[in-house]
Amino acid sequence: MGRKQERIRRKMENNPVVECNKIRSRYCPDLFRDFAGTKDPRNQSYIEYSNDELLGTMFYKGIAGIESMQSMTYEFNQERVVENLYRFMGRKGKEYLPHAVTVNEYLERLEPEELQRVLQKQVYGLIRSKSFYDARFQKKWLVIVDGTQTYSGSRKLNEGCLERHYNKGTEEESVNYHCDVLEAKIVLGESLVVSIASEFIENNGEDAERQKNLGEEKRKQDCETKAFKRLAGKIKKAFPRLPVILLADSLYASEPVMDICRGNGWEYIIRYKTGSIPSITEEYERIPGKETSGHAEFINGIDYNGKGMNVLRFREEKIVEGEAVWTEFQWLTSIRITKNNAEKVAETGRKRWKIENEGFNRQKNWQGDITHACSWDATAMKNHYLMTQISDMVKQLYEWFFLKARGIKKKQKNISSELLASFGRQLTEQEDINWKDTHSAPVN
Repeated sequence: MGRKQERIRRKMENNPVVECNKIRSRYCPDLFRDFAGTKDPRNQSYIEYSNDELLGTMFYKGIAGIESMQSMTYEFNQERVVENLYRFMGRKGKEYLPHAVTVNEYLERLEPEELQRVLQKQVYGLIRSKSFYDARFQKKWLVIVDGTQTYSGSRKLNEGCLERHYNKGTEEESVNYHCDVLEAKIVLGESLVVSIASEFIENNGEDAERQKNLGEEKRKQDCETKAFKRLAGKIKKAFPRLPVILLADSLYASEPVMDICRGNGWEYIIRYKTGSIPSITEEYERIPGKETSGHAEFINGIDYNGKGMNVLRFREEKIVEGEAVWTEFQWLTSIRITKNNAEKVAETGRKRWKIENEGFNRQKNWQGDITHACSWDATAMKNHYLMTQISDMVKQLYEWFFLKARGIKKKQKNISSELLASFGRQLTEQEDINWKDTHSAPVN
């Protein structure tokens, strides 16, 4: 970008954090009031900072893409930054924002479900706003499920860490400790994918009591497939009437997952590899005269343990070094496939990659780092992760409805840094956006 274009861009976006606050006020008008409404776990006689001040500080940490708590305390220790952030939160008169230690002590005691409910309330408002209806397929919302690590290392941070042993029984034996989460994200646009529910995978989960007296060899760790049942229950409880199409990788090509989808009234498009359920492949190959449409091939009603499902294959051509290279994809789906929708179903199934690209990669490499251990406490780690999801949701809305809508192009790495830089600018009264002034703004 040349100097002229850069000058035009800066005029179009006079103050990034102000524009971000306007978007937050427009699409998540009750966010700070919901922060204030969380159940406070502290002794009320010793409170210096309110719930919304503590969580608001963490929210703006995420907006600024700050990775560590120490960096947050340093960056937020400027008079203008303190003044502006308190104004954004509808507060005035305090000299300092909460210190990192104070915030972490609070997050160690806050029930993570409190933040999960805050997040889901914002998502419910987005769904109701009708601004994102074009992202649906067959009038159903795409929900992508996948797992990721939030920590991996040789240090056991807490008792909830999962373990992976290498060279077991030898002198070179080593243990890798990791913290995992099973994430569900709802697709609201081509580059807009936000968390709708999170389920943490940990050793003190549902099997802990039953297995506490078992030896290491017999003890089974929590895993994605166990966590999926809990995650699906969370989504159904929070959004009981939401029409859903579940997108997932081949790990979820199993009867229990499909039964959960049927029980919840959900459709599914699940990536399928030949070895996942061999009987389905065998029956598919035996059936002659498969239907085709473009690069798609499909059969409806294949039997699997007395229940019908549909199989879709799609071949994609790419030119590599002047030669055509074909790649084949397969899915199992509850959606009846026709010549008219076959390629569209395949296109929809491939959106599963959005949870990696617009989801995990973004939050690990572009807009902060969810793998940075801001605390060793298991509860605080969960709350840090959930606060990242809330901040990133608002930042994505800012990118979608302000930057992209105005044709403002920025490198991903510059979005957070420019937001942080704008925290310390002098604001006018017209730029003073806080929840007290905007909480009644319409959602539509």
